Amino acid sequence: MLETFRRAWGIKDIRRKIGYTFLMLIVIRIGSGLPTPGVNPTYIQRFFEQNTGEAFNLFNAFTGGSFERMSVFALSITPYITSSIIMQLLTIAIPALEEMQKDGEDGRKKIVAMTRYLTVALALLESTAMAVGFGRQGLLTDYNFVNAASVVLTLTAGSAFLMWIGERITEKGIGNGISMVLVINIISRIPNDMATLFEQFVKDKSVAKGGLAVIIIIAIIVALVVFVVVLQDGERRIAVQYSQKTTGRRTFGGQSTHIPLKINTAGVIPIIFSSSLMQFPIVIASFLGKDNTKGIGGEILRGMNQGNWCNPEQLKYSWGLIVYIVLTVFFAYFYTSITFNPLEIANNMKKSGGFIPGIRPGKPTVEYLTKILNYIIFIGACGLVIVQVIPIFFNGWLGAQVSFGGTSLIIIVSVILETIKQVESQMLVRNYKGFLNN
Repeated sequence: MLETFRRAWGIKDIRRKIGYTFLMLIVIRIGSGLPTPGVNPTYIQRFFEQNTGEAFNLFNAFTGGSFERMSVFALSITPYITSSIIMQLLTIAIPALEEMQKDGEDGRKKIVAMTRYLTVALALLESTAMAVGFGRQGLLTDYNFVNAASVVLTLTAGSAFLMWIGERITEKGIGNGISMVLVINIISRIPNDMATLFEQFVKDKSVAKGGLAVIIIIAIIVALVVFVVVLQDGERRIAVQYSQKTTGRRTFGGQSTHIPLKINTAGVIPIIFSSSLMQFPIVIASFLGKDNTKGIGGEILRGMNQGNWCNPEQLKYSWGLIVYIVLTVFFAYFYTSITFNPLEIANNMKKSGGFIPGIRPGKPTVEYLTKILNYIIFIGACGLVIVQVIPIFFNGWLGAQVSFGGTSLIIIVSVILETIKQVESQMLVRNYKGFLNN
């Protein structure tokens, strides 16, 4: 990886793109420290101190701590991520949008424009919910229409500005801009999490115990990173053979290729979906000031809270972890089923004269692809569960209250790997151009 970037830095055009990306990321971190006008800066901090491990920790990690500080970037690009997922699902569910997506560059531009509008609408909705829900509880220095409107406009504008920066990075920089914004926010929280781990397991301990804790922490992180790399890069290749066609004196086809099926077919989407579904009731209860309710409702909310899972003193609430695992596996199958169509693949292969060796074209090919896909989805879902559950287990068992978890790790590793591949492809294209010019 370092060798790739060293060689890339020697190329002027790529060096300029890397520099542009770096400057945009600096702007993001500067904006993350700018306070939102009319907000009590200590309210959210007290909220997190009183609700360690609650549903907002993952959201705070995605915003790079901006939510905890209630800066102008408090919403970060989470509205854009949500709108992108919604548009992707709608594109599959609504035939008109599906046709639009297939309608070349113009259709894709319309989809992108609709995603932007939906992003602003979601940001407006989320900021309004925060201004009203938390505003009544002390978020605003003075709870009135002017202050509430100021917060709503500021947070919405901040989210829209980050979306613009992400698009500029994609156009003029290196990598996917939205992913880069998300990753820099997550990485910015790692020093705080490491400091928390040091305070809990190393500080004021003997040299032997402190050293052992450091070794265990490093070993767990390295093992998870290696596992995620294997999970993200692993794929099952299904051999495909194309029959030869003779036209006049020329022969076409006859080559062998393969269909690459990634082990983690759904990416991080199942974790985001299941986490959001589990934490949504807690977020609503927090907005309404009823997050500490008693009775059956309070028991259900505490069971849905990740901070109570795997806690030896509250094992009865770990039922939420079982529900969470089931939801993750379900969404892995659900999301893959709407993004990968074995029938469409089989039909395209048949039209092009392709077939899987040993499998007849048509229905047998569809059944074979479905069988392999179901097997791969299960393996990928189990991998996602392992990556996500290990940090939850240590958080609950040892009380290691950190915002950095399996979701963050998968996002960081996948974005870094994708960025490296993009840099290598740009270097390859440049070499081809140089060869052709010579």
